[in-house]
Parts: sequence; C-alpha cells; structure tokens
Amino acid sequence: MLKQRIEGILRIGYFRGSESVCALQLIDGRSQKHTSWFFQNVRKFHVVNLNKFLKCSPLHKTSIYDRRSGSMWVPVKHKSGGGRRPKKKIYHRVHELDRVMDLQKKPSLILQLKSIIQSQKHRSLLLRDLEKQVGFVQKWSFMAVIEKYPSIFRVDGGNGTPPSVRLTDKAQKIASEEADARKLMEPILVKNLRKLLMLSVDCCVPLEKIEFIESELGLPNDFKKSLIPKYPEFFTVKDVNGKAYLHLENWDSSLAVTAREERPACEGVMHSSVGPRKVRISKDGNYQGPYAFRMDFPASFRPNMSYLEELEKWQKMEFPSPYLNARRFEAKDPKARKRVVAVLHEFLSLTMEKRMTSAQLDAFHSEYLLPSRLLLCLIKRQGMFYITNRGARSTVFLKEAYGGSNLIDKCPLLLFYDKIVSLSGRRVMNLHGGMSSSQAVS
Repeated sequence: MLKQRIEGILRIGYFRGSESVCALQLIDGRSQKHTSWFFQNVRKFHVVNLNKFLKCSPLHKTSIYDRRSGSMWVPVKHKSGGGRRPKKKIYHRVHELDRVMDLQKKPSLILQLKSIIQSQKHRSLLLRDLEKQVGFVQKWSFMAVIEKYPSIFRVDGGNGTPPSVRLTDKAQKIASEEADARKLMEPILVKNLRKLLMLSVDCCVPLEKIEFIESELGLPNDFKKSLIPKYPEFFTVKDVNGKAYLHLENWDSSLAVTAREERPACEGVMHSSVGPRKVRISKDGNYQGPYAFRMDFPASFRPNMSYLEELEKWQKMEFPSPYLNARRFEAKDPKARKRVVAVLHEFLSLTMEKRMTSAQLDAFHSEYLLPSRLLLCLIKRQGMFYITNRGARSTVFLKEAYGGSNLIDKCPLLLFYDKIVSLSGRRVMNLHGGMSSSQAVS
C-alpha cells in the first residue's frame, strides 16, 4: 500500500501555473526498501503544488509523524524563481501618544485619591481604610503618591490617633473650584449626550453602556439622578426587556453637525469662488475638500504614489452624514464604509480627551452598526486614529486632537484637573493658542 501511494504521488508530475516547487520527502521508518525505491524514482519526477492536489498530505510548517504507517512527512521548500516576497505590513508607532499613557498614570492616581478623600464625611480618610477603597494591590501605589506629593496630601495622626490623609489647604482651595467647573460642563455634557444618542440607529443606548464611558464623557458618577431628570425635554429612561435604555425625546437638526464640519474653512474646505481648479494632494495625505479628513501620518511612514492616489480618491469621495440612520445604507458600499470612519471620528470627538479604550468602542457595536473587524478599520486609517497598547488596556486616539503628547483643546473640567495636578510640580500645557493652561507650583 505504501509503495502504491508513493507511486501515485510521483505520477502527479508537473502542473502549469505553479508559483513554487515543493519536494515532499517520505521517510519510511519501517522499510528501508521502500525508502531507497522512493529516492531512486524521485529524481525522475517533481511534485508540483502537491498540497493543492493531494489534500491528505500534511504540508505544514512542521513535520508530522504518522503512527499508523510509521512515516514522517517533511516539507522541503525551494526558493521561488519569480516574483517578490510580499512586504510585511508594519504599524508605525507614535511615541508621543504612547507617552500620553505613561504621563497620565500619576495624575490619575492623584485625582482618584482626591475624589475618595472628598467623598468622606469629614474630608479625611483613615490610612487603614484605604485598602477597602482601592484594594490591597493598589493601596501601595496610593501610599507612594501620598508620600511623594506632600503639597497635595497631608497625613495627620500620631500619639494614639490613627493616621489619616486629607488635602492640604492649597489643594483644598483649588478643589473647591470643582463645582464651578462642573457647572460650566453641564451644557457641554447635555449637548454631547444628545449627539451620542443621535448617532445611534434607534436614538437610544443602554444606560449601562453610557455608565461604561461616563468618565470619558466627563459625566458625574450620579448623572442618572443629577443630570438626566433635569432635562425631561431631551432624555427619558425606558425599560426594554428588563434593561434600562436612555432615549432621545426630540431630534435637533442643528446638532447633526460633525466636529469635522465645524472646522474652520481654511483648514479643510476648498472654496470654488475662483473657479474649478485642480488641487493636488500633498505628501502628508491632507486634501482640501468638503469630504476630506485631516491626516497625520507618523514620521516613519513613507507613503508611495499609488497609496497617495488611492487616498486622494477616498478623501474626495462624498459620504452620508454619520447622523443619518445606518440601516439606510449597504455595508459593502464604499461610501457607507467611509461613513463608518466618520462615525468613529465623531464618537471620539465627543469624549473629553478624544480617546477611548478599544473595549469601550466595541461596546457600541450594535448601536452604531460598527464593522465586525473594527480593529482592522482603525489600523487602515492610521492617519486619523492611533492604537496604543500602553497601559492596562489598548487605547484608541483621535490623532488630530493632539499636538505631540498634549491635548490641544481642553474642556473646563480638564482645566480644573490640570490645576490640581500642577501642585505636584508638573507643568501642563494647553496648545490652543500656544498658551500654558496652568503654571507649575513647586
């Protein structure tokens, strides 16, 4: 049987149109006679593209030992004579945005501890209760923050009194401004929450998903009680199959304008008052047109002419508004695919820091009819989005919102956070207008 199988393999011979030639060596562990017979005949025949015609042959990366026949299949690949090896696709890193995740570690601990202290009855937290609030592992990170920043946190106690931590007088003075910052944020939050619901296919989103991104939107922890009931003309909470949904009460066409469309005309819109004229796309991928997005490629990325030509076609292509119902469009339509990119762009624009974890984006898959291969969509548009694996979770950035490692435009709540963090001695910059948002306090 083994000899007949080998003979059948050898009779396959040559086949036209093959991309490569593979020689398959069959080493019989039972019979040297079969082995010698094989090597005598293998010189007369060549096995071409054997894997296409012999489905039972295990042509894999590693050799496989057949226990029944006592044989081992070893694929031997020969160098192809024609064609080039396809280039590996490289995802270019942006070190400035990777650095954002490193720089936000300490500030996030400072702000979290500040919130915990302020939530206590006497604006003071016993150190022995810190573990109950943050857990045993995180407790040591917070203890290091308390020790490192005495300008923000003060430890009291001793002489029989259990040690506790509270904010310093200077930090408490700045912390008292949070109410004013929250008041300034309220109309922004209401507007963004309405736009978030307008982006969805049914103008409603499960309340638990909004809670999942409440810190990214800047919502207070008790927004279900403090914010939503104040605006019954905009929001209602309805129970659908045992799950609470936040519904939009009325549609406002004036809000159906994307952040891309709100950019100044000089940045992205081509005026045609002079008459029709040919506009060439620049090497950085930016094109002045009504349907174009701002591109910011990494310094190590060198696009060729064919890539720029395809990008120019994509930038010129018109697409439906992200605020139109996604069910009206075919998913395979190129215009609908570009609309999905616009939805992701607008969704990230509604967040405070113009970034969100990939898990948070994927949570809205059914509400926004996002593509099943969302990660591939983000990687393909690396001029607009950047994915970093720094931190506990992968994070998606909207690149145009950042200048280096700094957020360009900051909302009132982020400016308030910067004041708290500035007490640690870190200088925080706001690039809008080239001015510093806060000065370092030593």
